[in-house]
Order: sequence, then structure tokens, then C-alpha cells
Amino acid sequence: MAELRPSGAPGPTAPPAPGPTAPPAFASLFPPGLHAIYGECRRLYPDQPNPLQVTAIVKYWLGGPDPLDYVSMYRNVGSPSANIPEHWHYISFGLSDLYGDSRVHEFTGTDGPSGFGFELTFRLKRETGESAPPTWPAELMQGLARYVFQSENTFCSGDHVSWHSPLDNSESRIQHMLLTEDPQMQPVQTPFGIVSFLQIVGVCTEELHAAQQWNGQGILELLRTVPVAGGPWLITDMRRGETIFEIDPHLQERVDKGIESDGSNLSGVSAKCAWDDLSRPPEDDEDSRSICIGTQPRRLSGKDTEQIRETLRRGLEINSKPVLPPINPQRQNGLTHDRAPSRKDSLESDSSTAIIPHELIRTRQLESVHLKFNQESGALIPLCLRGRLLHGRHFTYKSITGDMAITFVSTGVEGAFATEEHPYAAHGPWLQILLTEEFVEKMLEDLEDLTSPEEFKLPKEYSWPEKKLKVSILPDVVFDSPLH
Repeated sequence: MAELRPSGAPGPTAPPAPGPTAPPAFASLFPPGLHAIYGECRRLYPDQPNPLQVTAIVKYWLGGPDPLDYVSMYRNVGSPSANIPEHWHYISFGLSDLYGDSRVHEFTGTDGPSGFGFELTFRLKRETGESAPPTWPAELMQGLARYVFQSENTFCSGDHVSWHSPLDNSESRIQHMLLTEDPQMQPVQTPFGIVSFLQIVGVCTEELHAAQQWNGQGILELLRTVPVAGGPWLITDMRRGETIFEIDPHLQERVDKGIESDGSNLSGVSAKCAWDDLSRPPEDDEDSRSICIGTQPRRLSGKDTEQIRETLRRGLEINSKPVLPPINPQRQNGLTHDRAPSRKDSLESDSSTAIIPHELIRTRQLESVHLKFNQESGALIPLCLRGRLLHGRHFTYKSITGDMAITFVSTGVEGAFATEEHPYAAHGPWLQILLTEEFVEKMLEDLEDLTSPEEFKLPKEYSWPEKKLKVSILPDVVFDSPLH
């Protein structure tokens, strides 16, 4: 539960927002991390020292449900000459370390990220006659913050979030989000580390799919070229009734060419999926199946989970020979959104042997496997094959209903425990499937109807007996049962 009040109004949990010239005695009482972010806000909005805020009544560190202490809401006049309309600018406080006393975030030094290293912003087009900002974006930001706190998966520019519902609970076509750097707010150095500002950009389903098939940064650049779809500052208009591809059909050609030349940098998703080992059980019954129907499935080890997280975190590889990344004990990103390419995400390794930890050397080689997906996850298989494997990359499905994962790898990926000689290999409930380019082309032909969901009837099964591989597309309810 939250309350709306001016940030300068007296309250039990937050003093007035100080400016850069706040009296020293007052500033010393004000949380230093909060003070630093307020300074950046005051730089942009010197005429709005006390904006309206949505504030959590019971703070997260006192047991409340909302991780963000505050969301400030500013009125931005825009710039009509630059196709930047007047809009409301929302800024969160709480994903970074505001207090520095470990009540929420562990202090890790001044040179690294403060808390999760970022705060969220959102720009909403102001409607004619609107005198106060709508408050629903604050709850949207709280929802994203809850995901970050619960999963410890952070966001970066170019990431997408599949929301599957109008952001404002209306009938709007704006039902998903991309994230990008805020065009005005600069990174802030606080006493507890550095804070950057990631802006939420509302998009239509067709634009989300294009970001998945190609990459988020490419779609963001296209949105910037269409004033009614965001313009230079990527301002969300919940009343937008057309996609950028309906507004300008030529933009679809740019996406198609981008997919063909670049592939996709969506390296994995959380999904409703499962897999069975159809091979003849070996002598060691305990090691015969990855998921034993009717029994408790094995759990992924902590190190396996970190490696899968890292696999999903990696996007467009910069190395000429992509590799499955090493296990990293630090907090990793990206189980439900894509990762934009960046220099820091290059997959450095001195040798492939450095990639394979000792714990992963002992793997089980399977003769035959059965893969199961719900319709939404299955619809991404052509993207996995065409946008990832044909470009020498990998793609991971991490189950959201069970502790298991499926990683598809191409022959150009080093560090995998699946090989051309043994293309199906498992480490506990983590399955890797290596597919040759020839087989990928064959699968794409056979799976062509997955791209037409309106003509799709469940259940649907595909089989390649010569490869001892079967894929089933099943209703969601199947994955909600305890068997998976």
C-alpha cells in the first residue's frame, strides 16, 4: 500500500527533499544515497523542488511489500520543435542503496554499483487538461522492483520485459516494456556506489516480438524515429493505437534485414518447459532419467544455476567463437529478458578447458529425448534456431515451474558438454542439445506452423525418428501439475 503526498510534506518516514545547497546539518540527517539522487533531480527540475511522490507506507526494510521507498513525479515541458511532447517523468528511489547501513542493500564500496546499480524512470505523455500525474506508473515500477529483489536479476539497456497486459490496466495495445538509458538523467556517484537511470518504454506485442527476434536496441532506435511511438526521448503514449510497423511498413524490412545479418541477442527465457530421457535406462537406475515422473526431480546445484543464469545473461557474443560462460559466484542477470551487446559482455577465455568446471565433467549421454513446451515457449523455437543457432550461438529455456533447464547449442559453441558425437547430454536436470546446421534447417521447415499461433491446435507433436528427438507443444495446465 502506498500514499500520495508532496515530497516536501511532513511525514513519518521521509523529510523534505533537499536541494544541492541544503543546509549541512539537514543534509547530514537526510539519507546520503537519497540526497545524491535528489541532487540529479533538482538539476533537471530546479523549479520543482517538492514534486508529488508515491511513497510506501510500510517500508520494505520494515516488512512492507513495496521495495521502492518513493517514486517522484515531475512535469516535463518537452520540446515541441524537437518532437518531444509534454509529459510526466517518474523516478524511483530504492533499487540503489539509499541508506548505506545494510538495512536493504549490502555496501560493496564506492567504486562499484550502489545496491542493484540503477533506478527506474518512466516518461508518460501528458494528456490535454491533465493537471496531475497518474499514479499507476508507480505501481508498475514497484512490480518491476519486486521482480529484481526477488530474483536478483538486474536490468540493462536493451532488455525487454514481457508483461502481457496493458500497463495501465486499460484496453491499450501498450502491453510490454523495453528498457533504455534515460535521455536526460546522468549517472550519479553516491557515497555507496554509482547509480544509473534506466527508462521504461511501453511497446506493443508486435514490437516486443521484433525485439526478441532481433534485439532490443535495434527496436529502440526505430521507436526514436517515429514521433508518435516515442520519439527522441521514447515517451510512452498509452493511447497509441498503431505499431511502428503499421505506421511505417518499411520498418519491418529493416528488422528482417537485421535478423538476417545479426541474428537475435535474446539468449534465453524463463519458460514453461520440461524434458524426458527416452533412452534405455542404464544399469544405474538412479542416473537413468533427468526428470522422474512421480518422484521428486533432482535439483540444480547452486553452481549450475549460476552458470545457467550467466548463459541467459549473455547476448550477442563478440568473440568469433562463442562459448558457454564459466560459473560465476557473483549475482547474475537475465532469466526473463534479453541482454544488449556490450564490451563488458565479451566472453573472454584463455581456453575451452577453463570454461568447464570440474563438477560438470561427469555428464550423462542420452540416446533419445522428448522436449515439452507450452505454446508461448514453443513459439520461440524458430527464433532459437534461426536467430541463435544458425549464427553460431546458444539459447536456454529455464523452467519457471520446476528446477530444470534446456540449452540448445550450435557446433560453434565451446564449453558445452553436448558434442556432435553425443548431441544429447545432461548434468542432473540440465539438458544440452547440440544441433548441426543441416538439422536446424530441417527443423525450421517442419516447425513452420509454430509461427502462426492463430491456426495452432494443442496438443501438437513433432518427431525426428532418425535423430531420436521429439518435441511436444502442450497446454499450460500440463506444466502446472506437480509432475513438472
